[in-house]
Amino acid sequence: MSISSRFSVGIHILTLIEVNKDGVSSSEYLGRSVNTNPAMIRKIMGMLKKAGLIKVQPGIAGAELAKDLSDITLLDVYKAVNVVKDNELFSIHENPNPDCTVGRNIQNTIEPLFFSAQNAMEKVLENVTIEDVVNDVFEKEKLNAK
Repeated sequence: MSISSRFSVGIHILTLIEVNKDGVSSSEYLGRSVNTNPAMIRKIMGMLKKAGLIKVQPGIAGAELAKDLSDITLLDVYKAVNVVKDNELFSIHENPNPDCTVGRNIQNTIEPLFFSAQNAMEKVLENVTIEDVVNDVFEKEKLNAK
């Protein structure tokens, strides 16, 4: 099982809103770029709005960033779109056999490792901003144009 695609779609939406800042970033426009239906885009935009990352107005097409690019981290997006609950990136199977040496001890053995792994990943996400993503998209586009 992988992390929900809401995370990458959220990053895509925020990046495209910035790249298209002089245009109208409607759910239809964003949906064409993501290659998904506008209803799914609106659902994720609602999550981004609730987290204070974008501004949208009812009845008016389009969205804009609610913060500076450099102030929105990938961790903000990750948390906004409810990818996973805190310290639950890795699931541990429940009810192992208590009569087995491994069954009795496996949860307490691997749980701290899973927490450490999730914390390490979140530290990486915390150090990358939407500004970094936008800049990298433009750099890649320059390379593709050559």
